[in-house]
Amino acid sequence: MVRQWFKSGSPWIWMTGGAVSISLISVLGLLAMIAWKGLSFFWPSEVVEMHLQGSVQKQTVIGEIYDRELVPKSRLEATGLDFSNHPGEYIERLLVKTGNREYVELDFRWILSTDIQSQSKPAQLAVFERTKNGNFYGYVERVIRDGQVVTDNPVEALEEMVERAVDLNDEALDLQNGEIGHINYELERLRLKERAYQLDNELTPEIIADLEARRAALRDEYKVLEKTLFELRNGAKRDQVVVRDMRGEEVTLPLYQVLDFWFPNDMGFFAKLGHYMSQIGKFISDDPREANTEGGVFPAIFGTVFMVMLMAVIVTPFGVVAAIYLHEYAAKNAVTKMIRIAVINLAGVPSIVYGVFGLGFFVYMLGGSLDALFYPEAAPSPVFGTPGVIWSALTLAILTLPVVIVSTEEGLSRIPSTVRHGSLALGATKAETLWRIIIPMASPAIMTGLILAVARAAGEVAPLMLVGVVKMAPTLPLDGNFPYIHLDRKFMHLGFHIYDVGFQSPNVEAARPLVYATAFLLVTVIIALNITAIGIRNHLREKFRALEH
Repeated sequence: MVRQWFKSGSPWIWMTGGAVSISLISVLGLLAMIAWKGLSFFWPSEVVEMHLQGSVQKQTVIGEIYDRELVPKSRLEATGLDFSNHPGEYIERLLVKTGNREYVELDFRWILSTDIQSQSKPAQLAVFERTKNGNFYGYVERVIRDGQVVTDNPVEALEEMVERAVDLNDEALDLQNGEIGHINYELERLRLKERAYQLDNELTPEIIADLEARRAALRDEYKVLEKTLFELRNGAKRDQVVVRDMRGEEVTLPLYQVLDFWFPNDMGFFAKLGHYMSQIGKFISDDPREANTEGGVFPAIFGTVFMVMLMAVIVTPFGVVAAIYLHEYAAKNAVTKMIRIAVINLAGVPSIVYGVFGLGFFVYMLGGSLDALFYPEAAPSPVFGTPGVIWSALTLAILTLPVVIVSTEEGLSRIPSTVRHGSLALGATKAETLWRIIIPMASPAIMTGLILAVARAAGEVAPLMLVGVVKMAPTLPLDGNFPYIHLDRKFMHLGFHIYDVGFQSPNVEAARPLVYATAFLLVTVIIALNITAIGIRNHLREKFRALEH
């Protein structure tokens, strides 16, 4: 009976189904853990006020409880502390974020539960999110508008004043990065143009006069914009708020450094939910701050998607053409077999090797040659002879090329030869047969290869560290300055952002939740790209299904 059951193949079906189920549960569990640890960071936690005395000096601590753990009593006693009167073998300690970095040594500290004399969650305890030095915790004492203390509804006035300061700062930043940045860009182009005329011995007095006139016009425009910029910045510095911190001292916070504030202990569920969604939105849309440990990750999202799309545009035609040549035109001989073996082996080369190749060939050789031929006026500063987004896309295109070639060849091999013969018999040329029949029928397989290539490229980090990715990119590869798409610029990437925040951050505890949040965001971006490609593939499959019959 058991032998017949094994012969029927049922055990192997159950084993395969169980393995798939375990794998699926493991993947979903991992994603759920990353999502929980990352997204819970944005929920407005309640702020506690603790009065400490015992193994530490008598003091008051205000902050958010981030973590709890049990520590063996013997381990603490080894540091010289006395816990002989404490029952039990373990002592609980709390990880508390106290913020206020300019007044404390660390904005995260471990506090033993035995040192807590009292603990409460008082009302009107405010959290201020700032552009630098992290969050500030304390009680609002006074709100100052244009040098005058606000006595009528100070909290509502503070909300309006913070919103006003944020709007003015945003307007100033847009002006600085937009119109002023465009003027600086044009001035640099004029400098390079003058240098090019000098190298060609074509710099005449007329050309010098024309360049100076254009510079003068740009400088006049710059002075007007600079005056507006200073007015915006001075307007943002108009108001302040006085806060009493955990030391009992009053601290004046200028509102131009405040991005938001809230009273977490006074917020209801729906108020917290609204704040939670707002924080997630800012995380996705804002630029990073404080060595990437605060703020958003928009430049990294943009850089990741832009680089992957550029890689897809490069790798797809090359991979498809190579597969068509190998399957439709190349003779079935030893050379073709060697090429196929080489393509398959390329898929197993470590990615860092591709990064070294990209740095040596694309950046130094190809990029340096382009600079020598087309940008001599920029010397000694490199234009394309330095890591950039184009070299990253080309490096990852070579890395994922075997995937596209193999997938496309598989799709071509599944098309019956009778389809080709029938097309040729009706008078079509081989090129017309390929373009109108074979490639459309193989398009789902081509999209499958592209899906695999995108999934592989979006998660790669090691080669990008050599050929283009940076910790902080001052500008995006896409802006309003001609030629609008700047393929020579360096860029930020979600994968490298995770590495930088997780392993290079000066504030480990503050960075830990952002590692999970960014990792979940990277997985979400990859899933979104893959779902888009899968949707296109399914549409093509339905569109050209009639050609199979």
